[in-house]
Amino acid sequence: MSAVKAFDFIVIGGGSGGLAAARRAASHGARVALVEKTHRLGGTCVNVGCVPKKVMFNTSFVRETLEEAKHYGFTLNGEPRFDWNKIKQARDDYVHRLNGIYVRNLEREQVDYFYGAASFLSKDTVQVDGHQLQASKILIATGSHPIFPKVPGVELGISSDGFFDLEKQPRKVAVVGSGYIGIELANIFHGLGTQVSVFVRTDAVLRHFDHIISDTIKGEMSRVGINMVYHSSVKGVEKVDGDDLPLRLHYAVEGQSETSDSFDCVLWAVGRAPTTAGLNLQATGIELDSKGYIKVDEYQATSASGIFALGDVCGLKELTPVAIAAGRALGNRLFGGPQFANARMDYDNIPTVIFSHPPCGDVGLSEADARKKYGDDQIKVYQTKFTAMYYAVTPQKPPTIFKLVVRGPEEKVVGLQIIGRGVDEMLQGFGVAIKMGATKKDFDACVAIHPTSSEELVTLK
Repeated sequence: MSAVKAFDFIVIGGGSGGLAAARRAASHGARVALVEKTHRLGGTCVNVGCVPKKVMFNTSFVRETLEEAKHYGFTLNGEPRFDWNKIKQARDDYVHRLNGIYVRNLEREQVDYFYGAASFLSKDTVQVDGHQLQASKILIATGSHPIFPKVPGVELGISSDGFFDLEKQPRKVAVVGSGYIGIELANIFHGLGTQVSVFVRTDAVLRHFDHIISDTIKGEMSRVGINMVYHSSVKGVEKVDGDDLPLRLHYAVEGQSETSDSFDCVLWAVGRAPTTAGLNLQATGIELDSKGYIKVDEYQATSASGIFALGDVCGLKELTPVAIAAGRALGNRLFGGPQFANARMDYDNIPTVIFSHPPCGDVGLSEADARKKYGDDQIKVYQTKFTAMYYAVTPQKPPTIFKLVVRGPEEKVVGLQIIGRGVDEMLQGFGVAIKMGATKKDFDACVAIHPTSSEELVTLK
């Protein structure tokens, strides 16, 4: 065992939140150590999440555009051919470049980084592959990981992580789960020409979002030909040797006897869990909640003095930009001096987007949550549904829907839900307005940009 190495700040986890906290602390002059158990900095988002997922979303979108081109007067010679391996290689190369950028950023900020699994020896000491690191302030930012159902043959399927390892495009896929990960990947597969079935425990998808998002995406997925299997429970998977579709998925639909279907890929998207195994949290006295997430206060402090946690391992708004903002705020507060004494992450009015087809997103409260929080008499809803101008010359007319939830006589905007082509790029600016406390009157006072879909948000009646 080497001698103990002393630091001001130890960060466990080289994902978005950990990197942000480490770099911000170092920028204030702190001596920082960052520990990552893999050799791929960037965490879930960069390696098996947001970044490569968005590349695949764009790929699926390009295919849709090619199919719509003829309605704009273009003639394409023959059926466009898609090379899964080519986009996989380009996508993986892009991710590897980002990994290298993160390494160089740490070097530039003079952050010491250690590759290996971290384990607490005490509240101020961490062991990493033969090294002992010590600091009075330690951050846990180890993220989360996909979970798997407890059914026979579960190992025959893949998680969302495994999606990015696929060497060839599956012909027929079963997606088990209807949260945002399952819905995004199901739509990507379908957009690229794979036959898709989605197995849903209830009769709703995206259950934690406003009903207008849930209902619309559910309807669109059925309309475009995705097989939605509602009220279903998967019983197991078996491999059938010699079959063109070698995975036999057994399932039951409520009120019906058990049946099965064949696939060449089964993707589990049934949830995620905090990554805390091996950290030896028992040595710290850190409190966990009933689901194993680390409990923190509004300043990311755990129950153990000097130890902090942020990002997915806490289960609060599991989004990359949230972890980054929380990490920067923590780095500022701990090492930035008196002017940052109260720096903390504000978890209200956080915009989020689901890269479905069409994309959708929200900021603030759903209508149901607004009514529950403020009362029915305080809430008013403005809503519009129309066809985006892009589809004026195409036979398919997917909807664009905007919904504004306002409170009180001043009609302060407390929620916004948007669905349709381009809304993923549209939401950010409206998120700023809502964060600043905009009212319906403020929206109305903004001159519309015509002709755009977004103008409908400032002309709602």
